[in-house]
Amino acid sequence: MKFIVSSNYLLKQLQILGGIINSSNTLPILDNFLFDLKNSKLTVSASDLESTMASTMEVESNSEGSIAVPAKLLLETLKTFPEQPLTFMVEDNNTIEISSNHGKYVLAYASADEFPKSITLESSSTTILSADVLSTAISKTIFAAGSDDLRPVMSGVFFQFSTESLTFVATDAHKLVKYSRTDVKANETAEFIMPKKPLNLLKGILSGSDDNVSIEYNESNAKFSFENSVLICRLIDGKYPNYEAVIPKENPNHLTISRNQFLNSVKRVSIFSNKTTHQIRLKIAGAELNISAEDIDYSNKAEERLTCDFQGDDMQIGFNSRFLTEMLSNLNAEDVQLEMSMPNRAGILTPVDGLELGENVTMLVMPVMLNS
Repeated sequence: MKFIVSSNYLLKQLQILGGIINSSNTLPILDNFLFDLKNSKLTVSASDLESTMASTMEVESNSEGSIAVPAKLLLETLKTFPEQPLTFMVEDNNTIEISSNHGKYVLAYASADEFPKSITLESSSTTILSADVLSTAISKTIFAAGSDDLRPVMSGVFFQFSTESLTFVATDAHKLVKYSRTDVKANETAEFIMPKKPLNLLKGILSGSDDNVSIEYNESNAKFSFENSVLICRLIDGKYPNYEAVIPKENPNHLTISRNQFLNSVKRVSIFSNKTTHQIRLKIAGAELNISAEDIDYSNKAEERLTCDFQGDDMQIGFNSRFLTEMLSNLNAEDVQLEMSMPNRAGILTPVDGLELGENVTMLVMPVMLNS
């Protein structure tokens, strides 16, 4: 087995695949990349048992074979090379030799038979959408997903496909984000929960890409195919909570304000909030929004006044500033609207502008009790 490949091209592909590999694996074989060569096509795979990703690249070769190569050692070596052709040659003594313009490097490889076999999806459905739409949907929702091992269904993003629209939802019970597109549709209705790790990988790879992504899914797995790569992952098992039930329908109090101004003010004031609760207080009266925070233990306090457009009754409501900051940072609108009903009911944050046609985003943030 022998092939020649550009060092930078190989490094770029392997760095993406390296994102799958865990820092500590129970099975030693998972510390390796699987190299599968069929003439001029080299397919490299990485797996953590839950997710497997494979990329196919063009190389110069007319041989076949497959081996498992230590990922960390190979990546560290490739990072040091300037752009040049590298020759990989498998020797008889269970080693692979890499030849560069300046030297030779020999590393031991493992048998390809030990590597986890790729899953084939039985009785699956397929939906195709643009890489950019998927990447946006992931970035708009993933930050709101929980990380509580006791509630695994809330630690992922809920994909809800229908013949009218596609909806993506994430929540950790304190905040919730619902992102939907009516300009993209599925052939049939389907629902599944995607884990965070493969989504973070996809978000990084797909942002700014013009390609289409084919999503194939059944009860237990999902497969994302794009360009020359395939990512297969196990879905989170369980039923997603009925998120529609927690979104308050009647919200008579509407606050409209510049997103940037609001975000910067919340960031500044929250520095002075209690380090455990991160509580800030919004006091709205007429066209004035008063944002304040206090840390009684250290006698720290801050207060800012902003002008806003407000329709409704004067009110005071408390929020966790970290959640509010995350949400405002994830919207790319000039102005945002905060809809509220009562100080103990969730507030709904939506962008006033900056959305594409057919794009909708609703963010919900639970209030915190004010210690008046």
